Amino acid sequence: MLHYYFDMKNVTITLDEEVARWARIRAAEGDTSLSRLVGELLREKMLEESDYQTSMKNYLAQSPRVLKKKGHTYPEREVLHDRQGLR
Repeated sequence: MLHYYFDMKNVTITLDEEVARWARIRAAEGDTSLSRLVGELLREKMLEESDYQTSMKNYLAQSPRVLKKKGHTYPEREVLHDRQGLR
């Protein structure tokens, strides 16, 4: 696991007892502090959201694709999803 060291900010969080117990156990299993575990979980979540936002922005920036020729109809759902092996 990569560790990032930046200027750290102390914050206080409130957890219900069940979540706090789970987090303490996971921290101990990972031989880390509860503070570092929570910080790493939040960092992972932040990076996932950032990656998702970047991917969505790139997808939406693409030009629309033509899905059917002019004058033709779209295929029926049953045709698109017909799989012989699933019958």
